[in-house]
Amino acid sequence: MSQHLSEIITPHSEPTPIVRPVLEPGDNLTRHEFERRYLARPDIKKAELIEGVVYTPSPVHAKRHREPHASIVTWLGLYQALTFGVQLLDNATVRLDLDNEPQPDALLRIEPSVGGRSHISEDDYIEGVPELIVEIAASSVSYDLHDKLHAYRRNSVQEYIVWRVDDKQIDWFQLVEGNYVRMEPSESHVTQSQGFPGLRLAVQALLDGDLAKVLAEQQKGFGTTEHTTFIERLRGK
Repeated sequence: MSQHLSEIITPHSEPTPIVRPVLEPGDNLTRHEFERRYLARPDIKKAELIEGVVYTPSPVHAKRHREPHASIVTWLGLYQALTFGVQLLDNATVRLDLDNEPQPDALLRIEPSVGGRSHISEDDYIEGVPELIVEIAASSVSYDLHDKLHAYRRNSVQEYIVWRVDDKQIDWFQLVEGNYVRMEPSESHVTQSQGFPGLRLAVQALLDGDLAKVLAEQQKGFGTTEHTTFIERLRGK
């Protein structure tokens, strides 16, 4: 019994290193494989599958992305608060089709119980087609205005807004007979949604960083005949 304990106990082997699946920009994956790899990579904060290709955006800047993003969410949040049957989601994954799983900066959807075309799946993702999607992009060369735009158009997203921060431009597209048509602001620099009556955007004020003016303009949309009729229609579903 004079043996040392270290001579009796077999040392533990080294733990097997965890091998994380590869998820690289430019990979061509099915949606199922994309989700499998994405879920196994908690170190990757945002990834999207657009037309079967993986995109992993660069680190997010404060002035070029987070501040515009916050302004958009504040504007749409006001509309959601005063509009029955409408839901705002921020950075939610959307299972759009088998080749596209974007994670839009913001989206506005009509609840399926009142006629909307998307629903929340059992595993807590959006499935189907939201009615309005917003993306914050650096410029016109961004994939938001190319591959992603084509995917949204083909899936019949009714309205698509792209804020090109570097270009100081906001593009608001409406789906007309299968094609996106850019909606031009009025003489007072206001664009009004066709799918969400009462949703009004003071475009120049938003570009100027005047959020108070943006919200004041949005207030004008509430209580209008169009907005009231829209709510009544949703309640009647």
